Amino acid sequence: MKALDQLKETMRRDRVFDFMARSGTHPVHAGKIDTSHGPILYVENINVSFDGFKALNDLTLYIDDGELRCIIGPNGAGKTTMMDVITGKTRPDSGTAYFGQTMDLIRMTEYEIASSGIGRKFQKPTIFPEHTVFENLELAMNMDKGVWASLQFRLTGEQKTRIEEVMQTINLLQQRNTAAGLLSHGQKQWLEIGMLLTQSPRLLLVDEPVAGMTHQEIEHTAELLTSLAGQHSVVVVEHDMDFIRSIAKKVTVLHEGHVLAEGDMDTIQNDPRVIEVYLGE
Repeated sequence: MKALDQLKETMRRDRVFDFMARSGTHPVHAGKIDTSHGPILYVENINVSFDGFKALNDLTLYIDDGELRCIIGPNGAGKTTMMDVITGKTRPDSGTAYFGQTMDLIRMTEYEIASSGIGRKFQKPTIFPEHTVFENLELAMNMDKGVWASLQFRLTGEQKTRIEEVMQTINLLQQRNTAAGLLSHGQKQWLEIGMLLTQSPRLLLVDEPVAGMTHQEIEHTAELLTSLAGQHSVVVVEHDMDFIRSIAKKVTVLHEGHVLAEGDMDTIQNDPRVIEVYLGE
């Protein structure tokens, strides 16, 4: 336990990186995110309360660059609130959240956070059903432009190639001219992931990606998310434990707004605290 506490103390951003400026600077390009110390995301001592209910309770979490992390926990554990804080939707009562070593997420707007290289996929797909798969990816690539610029926008050869690559990655190349509303539930989920990928995020937050999917769709989703790790950091929040077992290298268990346990799947499955509050439900 002493060694674990020492490791946490070493990783604390305010212990290791005090010499760095904490001013609220404008977001830099995602490719310039400083991950030289390993983690790409630092969430430290975050507290969030809603009408007296403590949604996050001194939450501390680190995500390494290129890592695939699974986050589980019972309903009300704080998983959604955690993602809301990371993406700027919710401002914490206290604590810090950094993207890389210098980007203060607490001081940034939702738009700035998204532009900096953090993409979030919600449980319910948010796609354009009347547009084709290709057009959805094109719109996602162009989503940060003004109205006039959008009207004048024309894809470059490089951007077309990028969209082709993304369609291949999400297994929708054959559906490129299919209206998104005609896709299966699983395909719509993949399309939304693809819409995020066109913007080349460094960190992907994926909320319950396999809810409502067929067994075959679940298998492909597992392959897709594991293939993204390395080039991207991927955080998956999910309740389907069979799916988690199929992709997990490191699992974080949240309970009552803080980290209850963390480790590989074998460690988590055999932790009596996790069995009591979650796996034994």
